[in-house]
Amino acid sequence: MAVRNASEPAGAPPTSLDRVSDRELVIARTFNGPTRVVFDAWTRPELVRRWWAPQSLGASIVSCDAEVRVGGHYRYVLQAGKGSTFAFSGTYSEVTPHTRLVYTSYFEPDGRPRTSDADAVVVTVTFVEQGGRTRMTARELYPSKAVLDGAIASGMERGVHVTMDQLDELVASATTA
Repeated sequence: MAVRNASEPAGAPPTSLDRVSDRELVIARTFNGPTRVVFDAWTRPELVRRWWAPQSLGASIVSCDAEVRVGGHYRYVLQAGKGSTFAFSGTYSEVTPHTRLVYTSYFEPDGRPRTSDADAVVVTVTFVEQGGRTRMTARELYPSKAVLDGAIASGMERGVHVTMDQLDELVASATTA
């Protein structure tokens, strides 16, 4: 079932978040642009900076580094308003340009690099183009029910809706440019 957020403009493709098991969350959205544009926005740091932090919720990206290749690492450091920093980082295990990414995702609540590989989320993102539009599906497999429960309790759903709206705007601007 698709869940529409009030921040999504009327007529915009809805972002869906579905908990499909105790440990798995599926996020999906269709973007009005080719897979090349959506994949680049997902993987090029200069583009990730423009959509990955939920700006209307007061977050911004402090740093954004990614080496998008098998075995490559990424790390995005965000700041909540004028408050504390936090980060997301991980390693790419599969990179198929314009169609698929598989990587780990670690949440670093205090912004300091992690010291353990515990609590890794495995994310598989697919990009499927049809008629100039791209269906993006992100499957997030959490290490436990408790970790997924914690992510949902943190308010991630609202942030996902905001960032997907920002990505939609970026894709639209890149497609019309």
